[in-house]
Amino acid sequence: MKRRDWLKISAITSIGLAFAKNTLAKTAIHYNRKYPFSKKDFGNEFIWGAACAAYQVEGAWNVDGKGASIWDTFTHKKRKIHNHDNGDQACDFYQNYKNDIALAASLNLDVFRFSISWSRIFPTGKNTINTKGVQFYHQVIATCKKQGIEPWITLYHWDLPQELQDEGGWTNRKILHWFEEYVDFCTKEYGDVVKNWMVMNEPAAFVGLGYMLGYHAPGKKGPFNFLKATHHACLAMADGGRIIRKNIKDANVGTTFSCSPVEPYKNKTNNRKAVQRIDTLINRLYIEPSLGLGYPYDGFPALRRIENYFEEGDLERLKFDFDFIGLQNYFRIVGKKAIWPPLVWAKEVPASKRNVPKNEMDFEIYPEGMYEILKQFGQYDGIKNIIITENGVCFKDEIVNGKIHDEERIQFFKDYLQNILKAKKEGVPVNGYFVWSLTDNFEWSEGYEPRFGLIYVDFETQKRYVKDSGYWFQEMLQD
Repeated sequence: MKRRDWLKISAITSIGLAFAKNTLAKTAIHYNRKYPFSKKDFGNEFIWGAACAAYQVEGAWNVDGKGASIWDTFTHKKRKIHNHDNGDQACDFYQNYKNDIALAASLNLDVFRFSISWSRIFPTGKNTINTKGVQFYHQVIATCKKQGIEPWITLYHWDLPQELQDEGGWTNRKILHWFEEYVDFCTKEYGDVVKNWMVMNEPAAFVGLGYMLGYHAPGKKGPFNFLKATHHACLAMADGGRIIRKNIKDANVGTTFSCSPVEPYKNKTNNRKAVQRIDTLINRLYIEPSLGLGYPYDGFPALRRIENYFEEGDLERLKFDFDFIGLQNYFRIVGKKAIWPPLVWAKEVPASKRNVPKNEMDFEIYPEGMYEILKQFGQYDGIKNIIITENGVCFKDEIVNGKIHDEERIQFFKDYLQNILKAKKEGVPVNGYFVWSLTDNFEWSEGYEPRFGLIYVDFETQKRYVKDSGYWFQEMLQD
């Protein structure tokens, strides 16, 4: 996630085993026992986890037969990446996965959410299978099970194989067939063991930033790219859901969406109309087709141009009854009318210009926004279950005598979880919370500077340090 990226979206759319479980249990320090809630308040069925994504943590970008992804290509060109960073090594999860999963289990988490790298399974995106890549994810899954933590898999977390992008990527309707083959293989390969699946991660982000503005991989621009990629992504989400359900008995099928409460600046009439357009693009565009509501032309009439890319049966094909949806919230958007860009005629007013609490990336820290977005999505009839599949915060973490005292992050979690609990008590079907992220990692165009993890990573030595916030979760989640 990146705040400047989201400003641009709203403008157009808007090691060691020494840290393993037993050792941590012995060395954990009690941090601020005065919780505003307890684990029991959320209920026995509420699940707790931490998340990551393949490109952001795995490294080993060209090891053991892996093919290049669009993020390998994009970062190697040093385009738009802070400090010219890349994910070639990242957290080296490819080598450190056993230690990292043991750490997750030591923090009393129920779930480890990770993604499969499409180009590690299919180096060219199709046809040829890389058996070493396939085996790697078997090992990750087996390690989760051994540690007593449930693996939840995201099938697409932005790292499209480069050879598919060379043929147009998400703007080429053939992507639907390529994606079906990939999902079919993964679910048949791992579905006997893994029952919880997410089709995609944040389509608004990878489409808007990658195919409209060019700030993320693959660096394409233009409204026609945006509309085509949007339609194909929405179709692929539904197609992927159907394949998972067909291939895996008792599968729990979901997909994830980035979302932000959107409010007008100074509550003026023109600003209210502007934020309606932003809300449509940020919060409605990718969820409503799957619910059978079609694309939200009422909030943004210019979207009707997407029908230029329809084929017969597409409106019905967009629908899929997900078992759950993942919501991912980091900040709210405060918007106003603007003379640029055309069609949207709206822009965000940054947190830095509103004198509000913010994190290192200029995300506004607004816990009430979590409650507001849950209430907003809870109004949809077709949503049966909600999991917060990402939420977290970055601050300037410093190691002091081998420890990271991140009290601000602990307070962030307390405040956001309190608002989740409030929504849950009011009937919103929210039944899980996954921290972004388990470890510090490569944060896309922001590189390695922002640190979101419960676990600090020294990227030079690859040594891990559990932060106070990690110990806070360990204690709060203990039985």
